[in-house]
Amino acid sequence: MGKKNKLKKFADLLSYPNVYENYDPKFPKLLISADTEADMIGNWRTSCYKNSNPLILELACGRGEYTEALAQAYPDQNFLGVDVKGARIWMGASHCLEKGLTNAAFLRTRIEQISLFFGTNEVDGIWITFPDPFLRESKENKRLTSARFLDQYKKIIKPGAILHLKTDDPTLYHFTLDTLLQYQGAHIIYKNDDIYAHDLDYDELKYKTHYEKEHLADGRKIKYIRFTIN
Repeated sequence: MGKKNKLKKFADLLSYPNVYENYDPKFPKLLISADTEADMIGNWRTSCYKNSNPLILELACGRGEYTEALAQAYPDQNFLGVDVKGARIWMGASHCLEKGLTNAAFLRTRIEQISLFFGTNEVDGIWITFPDPFLRESKENKRLTSARFLDQYKKIIKPGAILHLKTDDPTLYHFTLDTLLQYQGAHIIYKNDDIYAHDLDYDELKYKTHYEKEHLADGRKIKYIRFTIN
C-alpha cells in the first residue's frame, strides 16, 4: 500500500463516526473525530450505539469482516471491532458505513490495553478471530488467549460472558486449551479442531474473514473454542 493511500485512510478514520482511537496517553478519553472527544468508559452502549443492547467485541478484527457480518446477522446486538492497524480498520468501517450498520463500530488500539477502555461488566462477549499465533515460545505471553490477556478480559466482561477463539493454527488451538484447563474459573463449553468437517454446530461460525478464506484455500483446518472465564 502506498504511503499517500495509507495517510488518506488514516485521515478518513478521523472523520468516520463509527471509529474510535486513542486520545489521551492515560486513556480516559477516545478520539471520535479531529475535534470531538467522548468519555466512553462504561458508556459504550449509550454514547456509541444509542441503545442498551449487548456489547460484543471482536479482537484482532483485521479488515472487520466478522464484525460486519455479525452486525448484519444480529441487529439487536452491538459489535465493536478492535485492532491497531488503521488501514485494515478503514475497510471494515467503510463497509459498515456504506451499509448503514449503526450497531457496528471500531476501536483502534493495542489489545494489551483493552481493559482500560471499558467499565466492569460492560462487555457481554468476545470474539478472537484468527489472531497472530506468535509461534515462538518466547512470545507465548503475546497470544490473545494467554493468562495475561484472560486477566484483562475478566476485568471487563459480565459473569457468564462467552468468549470465542477461531483459528487455523494448531499451536494456538492447543495452547489455548491447555491455558484454559489451568486458568482458575475457566470453563470450556465446546471445542472442535475442524469445524467444517461436519455441519456447523453454531450458526455464527459460517462467516469467513479474508484470512480464513486464504487458510481454507491452503487446505488448513479451522478450529474453534467456546469458553467462559468466570
